[in-house]
Amino acid sequence: MAVVLSNVNTEAGLKKLDEYLLTRSYISGYLASKDDMAVYTALSSAPKSSYVNATRWYDHISALLRSSGVTAEGEGVKVESSASFVASTPEVGDQKAAAADEDDDSDVDLFGEETEEDKKAAEERAASAKASTKKKESGKSSVLLDVKPWDDETDMKKLEETVRSVKMEGLLWGASKLVSVGYGIKKLQIMMTIVDDLVSVDNLIEDHFDVEPANEYIQSCDIVAFNKIFLD
Repeated sequence: MAVVLSNVNTEAGLKKLDEYLLTRSYISGYLASKDDMAVYTALSSAPKSSYVNATRWYDHISALLRSSGVTAEGEGVKVESSASFVASTPEVGDQKAAAADEDDDSDVDLFGEETEEDKKAAEERAASAKASTKKKESGKSSVLLDVKPWDDETDMKKLEETVRSVKMEGLLWGASKLVSVGYGIKKLQIMMTIVDDLVSVDNLIEDHFDVEPANEYIQSCDIVAFNKIFLD
């Protein structure tokens, strides 16, 4: 399913992008793809720090470009200058995207006009991103973890702080969200990107989550998804 974004260089567009990335590490799927590159290169500059989720995503993609590049295909994304932000569904999303296409053909675009400086910056960023994707580095993975508390009285904010406090070379924490499991209990789902040669997920869990003081908050930690990031 394609994702349609409005002008990401406006306050309204950035706000929508920030809201969209609240529960996501990437524009689509569980690993960086050409969808992320399309949005990344459309931005004329880094998002303001007040857009926490967009800034976190932007910094992550920047780090990937510096280290390994982004080559996964993705699901398709369209960045428009004035269309409404839509994460499309099979019916409603396609209709809105089609309507936006018709508006682009028939109406004069009075919003989101790019200046020469914006165009030049976008071209430079696109060229830089293209060059970065040529860099090769094997052995990276995108991992989704389920971190479960002891009970409904566990401080989930402290639990997440404990998880993110683990720092090591080759480990980058991503987006997270709380998911209800019943009886008032919620678990933490959190994404991370690892360099396989540097980080063992099993050892990370055993050495950092199954011991004190982390096990004061964490009952168990399971791997939900483990996807290799393949590079050309």
